[in-house]
Amino acid sequence: MNIYVDQDICQGHTICSMVAPDLFALRDEDGHAYAIDGDVPAELEGAAREAMLSCPERAIVEVSEHAIQEA
Repeated sequence: MNIYVDQDICQGHTICSMVAPDLFALRDEDGHAYAIDGDVPAELEGAAREAMLSCPERAIVEVSEHAIQEA
């Protein structure tokens, strides 16, 4: 599973970093979230999905393996 935070959508609610602190951090300049490492370990996929569902802006995006291979 690979994820990223769409910076054009994120409003800095910080819920993702509270739900999955091992996966998300907050930028100092504006408090918006970013994925610490877009490649989510298998044991943290549940936390990543919970963060995705908890985001009121739906700013956390899962990137498909197919899209990664094409890049």
